[in-house]
Amino acid sequence: MMKAQKPKDPIVLSYLTLRKAVGIVALALPFAVTIPWALRHHAIQASISAYYYTGTRNIFVGALCAIAMFMLCARGYDSWDETVGIVSAICAIGVAFAPTAPATCATHLQRVTGWIHYSFAAVLFTSLAIFCLFLFRMSAQGHTVTRRKRIRNRVYTICGITILLSMILLAVTTLLHPIKFLLPHLAPGIFFETTSLLAFGIAWLVKGEAFLKDESPGHRASKPAGQGM
Repeated sequence: MMKAQKPKDPIVLSYLTLRKAVGIVALALPFAVTIPWALRHHAIQASISAYYYTGTRNIFVGALCAIAMFMLCARGYDSWDETVGIVSAICAIGVAFAPTAPATCATHLQRVTGWIHYSFAAVLFTSLAIFCLFLFRMSAQGHTVTRRKRIRNRVYTICGITILLSMILLAVTTLLHPIKFLLPHLAPGIFFETTSLLAFGIAWLVKGEAFLKDESPGHRASKPAGQGM
């Protein structure tokens, strides 16, 4: 009978893979929608949401639907994880299927739908920040907080703050246009949406143990005496 080299729980492996998949999709989304369009038309849209009206719409909608399903399936320590996961999943679906208003010739219905889109997006990114700043930093009762866990918590904090700052700066630059005087060719929407997605993706990759995974007890024990962790 064939045996695995090390005993591993397939449920745990699937769960970690799910978290890594969320991170990969979030990291890839800004580039997957912008690069094909830019190569063909030599232009960049004002926001990632604006690619709904381009040839990469299916990538945009498909990626958000995938993130929504991942968030619905991901579970953490308590009901807070489940609640925030469900809210973020609903909002991701809302962002996908309640598109932003087109840049020109928008109808009244499209403008209303655009505001609904922005509302879903705001709640979505807020929930993603909550994951980073609070839920990811939790530890199970009775578990020792390792050095790697403390490092991961710093990464989660940085990612959460990046998401919140990106949201604030996006709102400021959209409403007041202060950045237009300095960088007139910069589209703040796509820039700050990208920074938010990158922070979200990095946090989920770390949570999925793609990086900064706790060292095994055997590995720690094999270090020479006197060498710090």
